[in-house]
This record gives sequence, structure tokens and C-alpha cells, in this order.
Amino acid sequence: MSGPTAQGRPSVPPVPSSATTTAARLPTEAQRYLHPMEAFRIRLEALLEGLRAKGLSREAALTALFPRTILPEETYEDVIAALFSHSHVLFFGPSGSGKTNLAVDLWSLFPKEVWVVDGCPLQDHPLSVVDEAVAREAPPCPICVRRFSPDGTLDAFDPRSVDPSKVPVRFRTLREGFGFARLQGSSEVFPDHLTGNVNLVKLEQVGDPMSPLVLEPGKLLQSNRGLLLVDEIGKLPLGTQNVLLQALQEGMVTPAKSRESFPARFLAVCTSNLSDLDNINDPLSDRLTSVHVEFNRNHARNRRIVEMARETPPPMYLPEVLLDAGVRVIELWRQKMSDDNPDVGEVGSNRTLIDVAFRTEAYASLRGHPIPTFEDLKAGLLHGMRGRIRARSGDSFAQNSRLVQEFLDGHVEEATKRSATLYWCRFFQDRLRGTVKDGEAVVAEGRRLVHDAELQSKLRSGSGDALFTNFQILSTYVGERESLPPHVAPLDAALATFSLLERFSLFTCPDGDVDDSHP
Repeated sequence: MSGPTAQGRPSVPPVPSSATTTAARLPTEAQRYLHPMEAFRIRLEALLEGLRAKGLSREAALTALFPRTILPEETYEDVIAALFSHSHVLFFGPSGSGKTNLAVDLWSLFPKEVWVVDGCPLQDHPLSVVDEAVAREAPPCPICVRRFSPDGTLDAFDPRSVDPSKVPVRFRTLREGFGFARLQGSSEVFPDHLTGNVNLVKLEQVGDPMSPLVLEPGKLLQSNRGLLLVDEIGKLPLGTQNVLLQALQEGMVTPAKSRESFPARFLAVCTSNLSDLDNINDPLSDRLTSVHVEFNRNHARNRRIVEMARETPPPMYLPEVLLDAGVRVIELWRQKMSDDNPDVGEVGSNRTLIDVAFRTEAYASLRGHPIPTFEDLKAGLLHGMRGRIRARSGDSFAQNSRLVQEFLDGHVEEATKRSATLYWCRFFQDRLRGTVKDGEAVVAEGRRLVHDAELQSKLRSGSGDALFTNFQILSTYVGERESLPPHVAPLDAALATFSLLERFSLFTCPDGDVDDSHP
């Protein structure tokens, strides 16, 4: 029985990579040919069934398949529905929304254990050379055809006459170049990048430049029986898109200098920014199921993106109020700024979400602050957001920098007040049970402590425990709620947090306010 992995997915028992046999003695699981899309669906169904068996809801099970990618909940269902329908997919959306991470996650889920004809550069399924029905559905490559043809020619090949005991097969784990290929879209990606080139060493050995034996497989052939990831597909030239279209339509590719076609059966996972969608030709677009990957509208999910990117525990303590405020500023940018200016399209990306936390810590370190301050957050936001401006010219960069600065001037304090108020409200409700008298006691003790090093020293030594029992409730809360580096004591973290609460929350908790900083 499969056990859980660290990410919560059911594990799959490995098959020894050294396993070899012949087509006559294939294990049961290899005695049926499956298109890569069908094999993927079976794997996904098994994974979801395993997660549901652990008690997860359908929505939670779908989310658990993607532990490294935080997306709107409905996106996960859209992705799996497309894959269950045996579709190639196109993830489109704003820059930095997680499209490429999602595509890479699919490869991590993809079933990589396959039985292949030993020595075949395209991982032909063994049945394709010994079973007539499979050969019609999934023709073997020209290299295997010649290899198992009685006289080494195409015309003489007949899978019915091939002795299965003479066909060596090997168990293989698909990897990059053998069942997986990645293509970065650009105007310089030409058709032969996809189909392949003549290998000069093989050409010298074979002597015939038109022979399939001299071909060095391109990205489409490297993906056979696996997955092809095309980043920014709209940046591919039209001729290159047409080569990909042939593979998606026919499952075959005909290199320009070859007399013969080669198998290219794979799942294509493509990505595109919104600005490049019009560059994808219509026939190719029709072969892809479009899935919109947008920014998270849920604050807790955006928080999770930042938290996943940081070490646990982090090398520097970043008060949650500041981390949360940084996320809120980027969310406000997404809500309020127009998408018309492509030069600032990255400013609201998930990459910026993560950058802000790291750059806030960087400014604190440069300024000698053991714990980042609100001023460090403002500097980190400006540096992180300005660093994502697309610099087309000095003038445009300066103009967009002013745009960012003006936005921050109008929204950083607003966001920090919101974060501080919610932090205090959660503490006030969870630990003080909404008792005003206890809240006033925490504030009074905090105000005595925050600027008095001598009193802080007494509390650290234990001699002030009886004097600051209420503030220690806050100290315990901060230590339990936040991820603290070993060198930061809960008391110091609580003092830093208290200073932010006093500055921005004013220790008020409006009726009905709900803490949305955690799921």
C-alpha cells in the first residue's frame, strides 16, 4: 500500500531502474499501450483517490496535488478537468501569477516509469514493434523499424513477424531529454529546435544525410511518451508554431531533412502572458485547452506564497505585521492600478510579493536593525516594486518609478494600519477573550517596557515576572504565532510587535472585524 509523502501525496512504489527483459516477458502493467495523456489521467485518479481515502475533501485533495504552487481554488479544478479530458493545456494570465510553477508541478506529478525498447532514442513502447494493433495506433520510430525489419528496410517491416523474445526492453524513468523537454519561447527558436538536427558524428558513420539514423532528436522527439513544457508559446515564430501543431494533430513529426516521420506523442503544457495571446496562431490555439491562471484574490493564499519562499526559521525575524502589510500593498496595487502599462506588469507579481520580504530584511541588515522597522518595510517595498519595472528607457523608468513612489505614499500606512489592527484583534479575542480590562493591562505594561532597557533586562532575568504577567501573554502569543530565528527571544519579538501595534493599531478592535491573515 502506498504511504504518504512529505507533501501529502500518496507515494508510488518504485520499480528497479535496472530491470530488463524482452517483449515476450513484459510485466502485466506493460502489456497495454497507453497514450501519455491516458497514463497521466490514471495516475491523477490514483493520487486523488489516495488523498480522499485519507479524509480530504474533493477540493482539499485537488489542492494537495500542488503543494508548491498557491493558486485560486477553482484553478486546480480547471487544470485537472482539462487533463482528465486528455487535453493539451495553455496556462495564460498576468506575468508572475504562477503559470510556469504550475507547469513544472505537472511534470512532478507525471508518471515517469515506462518500459521501452532498449536502445531506442525515442523510448518506443515494446508493443509498437511486435503488436500490429499497437503499431497502427503508435507507430515505432524509423530507427526501430529498420532494426527489427528482416532486411533493414521500411517496406519489409511487419510487427506480426517480429519475434518478441528478440526485442530487448528496459524499464526507464523518464527524465529531461528522454520523455521531458522544456522550450523557452523566443523569436530565435526555429523549427529544427523542435524536430532535431543532423548529428555529424552519426553522419560520418552512416554516410546518408537523409537517414533517420543521423538525426539528433529535437524537443518534440525528446518529449515522446512524456511531457513538453513550452514557456511563452506566443513568442515562438509562426513556422515553429506550425511544427508544434503537426505534432499535436498527428502525434508525428517530419524533420525538414528527413524522408520519414518520427513519433511525438506527449502532453503539451504551454504558458503565455496576456500580451502574447494574440500571437498564438488560431489552429494551434484550438488544440490547447486554455486555463486562466490569475493572481490570488485570497489574502491568506498570498501570505502563504511569501511564507513558503522563506526559510523556516528565517535568518532574520520579520514581524508578522510588516510581512502582512507588504502583502497587502501588493494586493492594493493589483486592485487599483491599470493593466494598460506593460512596463509595470511585473510590479504586482508573485515574485514581487516574495521580493518585498527579502528586501525589507536586507534594508534592516544594512541599517544595523536587528529587527526590521516600518521604515525598512517602506524601503523594501520601493526597492522591490521599482526593481520589477521594465526599463525601456531612462525617461520611462523614471516616470514609472514616480508612479510607484506616489502609490506607496498613499497606501503603505493604510496597509500597515490594517495589518496591525487585525493582529491586535486576533490577540485580543484569542488570548484575552475580548476582556477590555486585560487589554488595558497589556498596553500599560508594554508602554512601561518598550523604551526601558533596565525593565526589559529584569524581565529577561526572571526578576520582573510578577510585574509584567499581562505582557508575557503577548510575548507567548508572538512566540507561538510567528516563526522566530533561534537568536530572537519571544520577548524581543513581542516588544517590536508592540511598537508597531501602538503606532498603527492604537489597540482598537472595531466590532465585527475579522482577521483574514490566515486560512
